[in-house]
Amino acid sequence: MTNRKQLTKFAWLSIAAAITTIALKTGAYLITDSVGLLSDALESTVNLVAAIGALIALTIAARPPDEFHTFGHAKAEYFSALAEGLMIIVAAATIAWSAIDRLADPQAIEEVGLGLTITLVAAVINMSVALILRRAGRDHNSITLTADAQHLMTDVWTSAGVIVAVAAVALTGWERLDPIIALVVAANIVIAGIRLIRRSSQGLMDVALEPADLAAIQEVLDRHRSPSTQFHGMRTRQAGSRAFMTIHVLVPGAWPVRRAHDLVEVIEDELREGVDELTVTTHIEPLEDPRSFSDEDLDRRKVPPSSHRPPPTS
Repeated sequence: MTNRKQLTKFAWLSIAAAITTIALKTGAYLITDSVGLLSDALESTVNLVAAIGALIALTIAARPPDEFHTFGHAKAEYFSALAEGLMIIVAAATIAWSAIDRLADPQAIEEVGLGLTITLVAAVINMSVALILRRAGRDHNSITLTADAQHLMTDVWTSAGVIVAVAAVALTGWERLDPIIALVVAANIVIAGIRLIRRSSQGLMDVALEPADLAAIQEVLDRHRSPSTQFHGMRTRQAGSRAFMTIHVLVPGAWPVRRAHDLVEVIEDELREGVDELTVTTHIEPLEDPRSFSDEDLDRRKVPPSSHRPPPTS
């Protein structure tokens, strides 16, 4: 199991990269007076705010369950990703505003070679950090690190587009190409922001586990399914790095409590081995009791009144 506190080191890495690239890109903008490079610098400013938010979210998510948060604090990561998505869209609006203003009043770009060299160095830094964060996010199932990596990769593509556009302006002399590429960059950033918002919103709505995890769960259940052991009523949800599932285990009513308990202990162990950071809750029911089948639906509040009657005695 991952020590979630250790993940904050990746947030610190992202913060350091953001500060460095802000300095580099701001310098490139001041040298060239390119609105395209300005848009790139503004996005890096959002990177810094997002990285600080990621650090806070990872710190909170690492806290163990307590009396008021009995399922833990893992969902804090979704709030970070949601805030990052919103900030990306705000950055895009700022870039678009600057680009529209420059489109109406195009300006010449100065010191193109030096400005693009500085921007290229910043892009390489962002790409390196993005690859590190993406791998850490995948390995540790952290939506915060994955979102930060996605944002940084968006920044890399932004820089690439800006570099090409500014170089083209220098070669062709068509000054309006600079704000046009800034508008394209803004549109690309909006798409990335919407994706982040959608993913974090799904997590806050208790979306079910990924298909790969569900397949691993089904494999364990199939291994133990038999005429005397059945399963139903399974529900799963993802909360940041934590996974939760509940399931009903149906066994013969004549079984001793110890035998049924030993079985579910084995099943729960195998489920936790198949899905990282999984919390399992099982409910044992007798196969012969009709009431065991009255709550198979996902919405278990809607139980027919007749199902509460005790089973007929022989």
